[in-house]
Amino acid sequence: MKLTDYLKPEYVQIGLAADGKEDLLDKVLALADKNPHVLDKKKVRAAVLEREKIMSTGVGKNFAIPHGKTDAVDDIVLAFAVTAEPVEYGSMDNEPVRLILLLISKESLVSQRLKLLSRASKVMNSEAARTALLNAKSSEEVISIFQAEEARIGE
Repeated sequence: MKLTDYLKPEYVQIGLAADGKEDLLDKVLALADKNPHVLDKKKVRAAVLEREKIMSTGVGKNFAIPHGKTDAVDDIVLAFAVTAEPVEYGSMDNEPVRLILLLISKESLVSQRLKLLSRASKVMNSEAARTALLNAKSSEEVISIFQAEEARIGE
């Protein structure tokens, strides 16, 4: 199971402009809404914001991985964005966010969700991958970077 099994160019945006954390979340949720597996976008948003209240998903190194579990999707849904400017996010390292990967899954897909969260962390722990993503010029290039990193880290 790979991130790139679910992350497609139409769910990726480069140069996303956002006025703050909530605006950033709303814009990445709008990318995810393009996915036919999203059954109820209001419930998806509520699930992500509910998870965010527990603890910020800004994990550090300019990366955030907002996520939620809800039956408002019928599979795993991913969306990714590179922001135009750093966005204050309340991250664990107090640094702003530039890279954001949204992961929403059906309640029952616990092991798959955890595997994908782990894979995302491994990809983003690579400084080379983060730099490449920040410099990506297209959605297709973003997907290629994820594919290369996932091949590097293996199963």
